[in-house]
Amino acid sequence: PYGGYFDEIVDALRTALAEAGSALETVLEKIVVFRGELTLHAHREHLVALAQVLRDHPALRFELSLGVSGVHYPEDAGRELHAVYPLMSITHNRRLRVEVSAPDADPHIPSLYEVYPTTDWHERETYDFFGIIFDGHPSLTRILMPDDWRGHPQRKDYPLGGIPVEYKGARIPPPDERRAYN
Repeated sequence: PYGGYFDEIVDALRTALAEAGSALETVLEKIVVFRGELTLHAHREHLVALAQVLRDHPALRFELSLGVSGVHYPEDAGRELHAVYPLMSITHNRRLRVEVSAPDADPHIPSLYEVYPTTDWHERETYDFFGIIFDGHPSLTRILMPDDWRGHPQRKDYPLGGIPVEYKGARIPPPDERRAYN
């Protein structure tokens, strides 16, 4: 029902998970096809096992993780923080995304560093900007912001404050003093 090679991926994943002793329905929350992209929404406790199956099963072979993106949906109660992993199968020339969510109150997601070592700095950046804690990451520290920085600046609830700047005699106020957004 997903169209194109997406059906083959889902069927192969169902078979591979059954061989590993899991069911597709327990590992994934949902499967979404939107704008020509297949996204597997995984339960966070099954993320590492799912990634290993996607990487190692011969019918899937998603050997390359292209990074990690963080997303903050403050209106999505209990699932505010999302990590999105775009994966590519060089063997089969296919792409898909794996998405996993966590609540603000418990922002822990298992690290995929052991499965895809290339996620190292990407997970650090996502932690730095969104506050998602990747459990099992070998060195989860800030990567761009100073170590003593408070908060995570890419979250939608982060204040727009700033430092007033003078430019050739003109005073430019911080963004939160420039205009109202409500």
